[in-house]
Order: sequence, then structure tokens, then C-alpha cells
Amino acid sequence: MLMKNRLTAYTKILCIIGHPITHSMSPLMHNIAIQDLDLDYVYIAFDVAPRNLKDAIKGLKALNVRGINVTIPYKEKVMPHLDRIDSLAEKIGAVNTIKLEGDLFLGKNTDAEGAIQALNDAGINLSGKDVLMIGSGGAAKAISYAIIQKVNKLTILNKTEQNAVNFANKLKKDFNALIEARKLNQKVIGIEIETADILINATPVGMYPYINDSLVSKEMLHKDIFVFDLIYNPLETRLIKDAKEVGCKTLNGLDMLVNQGALAFKWWTDTTPNKDLMKKKIIENLVHKKC
Repeated sequence: MLMKNRLTAYTKILCIIGHPITHSMSPLMHNIAIQDLDLDYVYIAFDVAPRNLKDAIKGLKALNVRGINVTIPYKEKVMPHLDRIDSLAEKIGAVNTIKLEGDLFLGKNTDAEGAIQALNDAGINLSGKDVLMIGSGGAAKAISYAIIQKVNKLTILNKTEQNAVNFANKLKKDFNALIEARKLNQKVIGIEIETADILINATPVGMYPYINDSLVSKEMLHKDIFVFDLIYNPLETRLIKDAKEVGCKTLNGLDMLVNQGALAFKWWTDTTPNKDLMKKKIIENLVHKKC
């Protein structure tokens, strides 16, 4: 993308780190916001191999990178390499946004607020609902903390059952809520989904380029369940398509992505970006890729 301002030695750098990273729409939405506000920033993506994470964080600080988004698989793994972490991110156990203040890297989590904004905008009432969450990684943890005080019950499924159990126990210490953790398999999904009001896919299964994959078969779905798939690339995963065919109300991860990105952008730059413009740019790009 050509920037409105010519890049110079004064241009401030923002970035995203993850592995893989080529699917990320964050550079698109942040650079269009930068252009719109005529700021002297640029946003780029770095694919960081797991063995290089510690060195990458040290290098980004040494290069005076002002802000960093963190995506799969580093939202939890990045935490020991930061200087300070805010209390909510500490409780959640995941960081998705980093800011350079002086010579310190500060970490926080904007996923939780971004998810709640997306659910509220979609008109979803969480009060008294039974939620089935698939996955227990960084995004799952953020959403769990965001919704736990509103819902009736949260059931967490994960391929590695102990990870789900550990997180459920951590939640129980912080909240007086009904929380269960079970091993992720087709039998358990089939049982749990029968009584669930809301299904949240917080795993990368179904993400581009594996767009034909889904952990939940169409036969398991029922029209009374709301399906929230955190994936935004593609805009319609197989899970979302199947849910729509069954008659479910659905929400993909695009609004959560834009919301958390806008919160991060404001934290880094002290300016409020145009969320509608950011969302429009991503949709244009994803629709163009399908053509």
C-alpha cells in the first residue's frame, strides 16, 4: 500500500507478529486508518518463528517500534518477554497489544472489549445463556473473561484437556460462576451443543487456506444456537455457512478484529480511527480475493 506521507527516518513503526502471518488483515486496516488521519506511521507484518520470539521482542524494542499486535500463537507466550502487563491482561493470561513507553514494552489485552462490543452490536443478550467455547488459547481466554459475569454457564472444550481444566480453575478463582472443562472430541461436542445457547469457535480451524475444515458438523447444529466464529478470513467459514443453512444467527470475527484494532490504534497514537473505513477495507480485500 502506498502511504499518503512519504516514509522518512521520522516515520513511526507499528506492526503485528505471529506465525503464520500472511492471512492477517491488520496491515490493511491500520494503514488505511493511518492514511485517513494523515499520521506519520506505517504498519507492517512480521512472521516470527517460535524459536525467535524472545529475540524478536528484543529487536523490536531496540528498533524503537512503537506498537505491536500479537496474534496466534504468541498471545500467551509473549508475556514473559514484556516489562509490564496491565491487570486485566494478567488475569486473562494473554496479551494481544504492546506499546513502547520510554524504554519499556507494556502489554494489554483489547480482545475482551473488542469481543463484547461485537456481540453487543450484533444484538446478542448474554444474560443467563449457556455458552460452549471451543478452544482455550489467548482469544478464548479474553472472551471468557469478557462474558463470564453475564452468562449462566461456560463450558470450555480443548484438544489438550488439561489446558482447559487449568483455565477453568483459574476462572473459578476469579469469579463465582458455573464453569466446566472437557476434552475436545466429536462425541463431547455433540452432547454439549444440544443444550448450548451460544457456540464460540476460538480455534484457527476453518481459517484460510483451510476453509473447508470445521470442528462442528452441520448435523450437530440446531437453529436455536447462536454461532460466533472468531475467524474473519474467510468471512464465511464452513461453520458459519453450515450454521446459516440450519437457520442459526451467526457472527464472524471481523467486528471483533476491527474493534480490538481500533482500541490498540488509539492506545498507540492517541487518535481515534474510523472503524467503518477499517472494516470496509478488509471486506473489499476479502471479496476481491474470492473473485
